[in-house]
Amino acid sequence: MNQCTQLAKKAVENYIKEGKIIEPPKDLPKEFLERKAGVFVTIEKEKELRGCIGTYLPTRQNITEEIIYNAIAAATEDYRFGPITEQELPYLSYTVYILSDPSWPVKNISELNPKKFGIIIKTHSVSPKCGVLLPDLEGVDTAEKQILIACQKAGIDPNKEEIIIYKFSAEKFTDDEK
Repeated sequence: MNQCTQLAKKAVENYIKEGKIIEPPKDLPKEFLERKAGVFVTIEKEKELRGCIGTYLPTRQNITEEIIYNAIAAATEDYRFGPITEQELPYLSYTVYILSDPSWPVKNISELNPKKFGIIIKTHSVSPKCGVLLPDLEGVDTAEKQILIACQKAGIDPNKEEIIIYKFSAEKFTDDEK
């Protein structure tokens, strides 16, 4: 398990067991404490999604805080699932994505590659909507499918609403990495 997923796991377990947010460890690489970036944390239980929440732009002081707060949110606030229980903790696995800044709007769908880039889809309507889809997701092998899923997540009808697409890359860290 690498430092990103260890931090996510420690944050979730401490919050679920004790109701407390951990302090950022001081022994992490300097980059974790100095760099700001959007971060997504995905939690799975026996290979099934159990929670995924993140930020595509930084909202905290550094990557460490983004991981801690987004891990807790993925465990307790993902509207698709109930909060994770203490009994589930031994069966969970974690993936952490550290995102690049989104690029300027994509002008042509040929710029997209769902294995390499995630996307952000936005509308500029009276009530704007936004959908995010991470890169390299199982079963997402075309840009068209990637756009469709991101639109569905945001409740956007791409046939009726004008959309703007941004792309980003992500460093992906999983439990099985050392």
